Amino acid sequence: MIVGLHHVSISVSDLDRALDFYRDVLGFEEVQRSVFSGDAPLADRAIGLDGVDARMAMLKAPNAFLEIWEYHHPSPEDRRSRPCDHGYAHIALQVRGMAEEYQRLVEAGMTFVGPPVDFGRSAAIYGRDPFGNVIELYEIRDPAIAQLPSSAG
Repeated sequence: MIVGLHHVSISVSDLDRALDFYRDVLGFEEVQRSVFSGDAPLADRAIGLDGVDARMAMLKAPNAFLEIWEYHHPSPEDRRSRPCDHGYAHIALQVRGMAEEYQRLVEAGMTFVGPPVDFGRSAAIYGRDPFGNVIELYEIRDPAIAQLPSSAG
């Protein structure tokens, strides 16, 4: 039985820089940190890779977790995509006060495709973290749609 979403995982080139952004700018709480030095056969089996050399941090958001990995071995490839490409397209962060949050994140260095789009009952905009991963900011303005998926993605 599926009981809900636990976490979304992203791979980055610099875990410390990612923590600066996700923990310090976005306000997620760091709840776990692990280091794998090529000698963790259980992790290798669970992940499906051999000789994993990586650092990982688990961050808690108000309603889910974000797992961030910095792999050294195997050597990562850059597979970031456009939001329309197949695969994991983006993570969506629900916000309150879209205009203020958008401005705060612009000032913190996050890039966006443009200003927030007002859908009336909601607002959304796509941007990128410091590593190029796509993040949607999504604001629900009408409580009646609180249980519906984002109209932007």
